[in-house]
Amino acid sequence: MNDNVQIAFLLTILAGLSTGIGSAIAFVIKEKSEKFLTFAMGLAAGVMLYLSFMEMLPHATHAVTQHHDHAHSTSWVTTIAFFSGMLLVAIIERFMPSGHNPHELEDSSENPSNKKLMRVGLMTAVALAIHNFPEGIATFVSALEDPQLGLTIAVAIAMHNIPEGIAISMPIYHATGNRKKAFLYSFLSGLVEPLGAILCYCLFINYLNPFVLGVLLAAVAGIMVFISLDQLLPAASKYGEHKMTTFGVVTGMLLMAISLALFVGHHHVH
Repeated sequence: MNDNVQIAFLLTILAGLSTGIGSAIAFVIKEKSEKFLTFAMGLAAGVMLYLSFMEMLPHATHAVTQHHDHAHSTSWVTTIAFFSGMLLVAIIERFMPSGHNPHELEDSSENPSNKKLMRVGLMTAVALAIHNFPEGIATFVSALEDPQLGLTIAVAIAMHNIPEGIAISMPIYHATGNRKKAFLYSFLSGLVEPLGAILCYCLFINYLNPFVLGVLLAAVAGIMVFISLDQLLPAASKYGEHKMTTFGVVTGMLLMAISLALFVGHHHVH
C-alpha cells in the first residue's frame, strides 16, 4: 500500500502540472486554432467517457464485491456512488459565477477590453482550480487501487488539463502580453490537483479498504462523465466544428481502448 501512496502522489502531481504544458502550447499557437482546440476537447471527453464506463465502473464493482457478497446490493452501491459524483460536480457548477464556463475560451472577435479578458482568464483559473480538486482525488484513488489504472487516468486527466491550460493562459496572455503571468496562473490552477490528493489522503487513509476505494472510484467515474458531457462537449461544439469534436471523441475512445488493452489487459486476470 505504501509504495502505491507514493506512486499515487507522483501521478497526481504530474497530471496537475500538465496545465503548464497547455499554457506553453498556447504561446506557440499565437492565434487560437479552433479546429485544434475542438479536437483536443473532444479527445479529452472521449478518453474520460471510455475510461469511466469501461474501466473505472467495472473496477469499482469488483472492489466493492470483494467486501460485499451480494451482487445485487453491490450494483446499487456503485450506481449510487456514480450518480453522487455527478451530483457533486453539478453542485460545484451551480455555485460557479455564471458565464465563466472553465472549458470555454472567450470569443475574442468582439475584441473585449483587456480588463475583461484578464477577468475571463482569472475566473477560468479559479473555476479550473475547483474542477481540478476532484480530478486530483480521481487520480490518487485510482492509483491506490491499481497503479496502472492510476497511470491511465493520470494520462487522461493530463490530456484534459492541456486544453484547460490553453483556456487559462490565452486570455491572460492576450490581456497582459505577459507570458510569465499567464503561465503562472495556469500552473497554479493545476497545483490544486495534488492538493485534492493530499486532502483525500488525510480524510480517508484510515478508512481505505477495497469497499471505500470502490465507492470513491465509482463516484469519480460519475465526476468524469459529468465534466465531459456538461463542459467539454458543449464548449467544443460552440466553435461550430462538430465533425472535429466527434472525430476527437472517437479518437480519444480508440486511444483509450488500445491503451487499456495493452496496459490493463493482463492486469485483470486476478
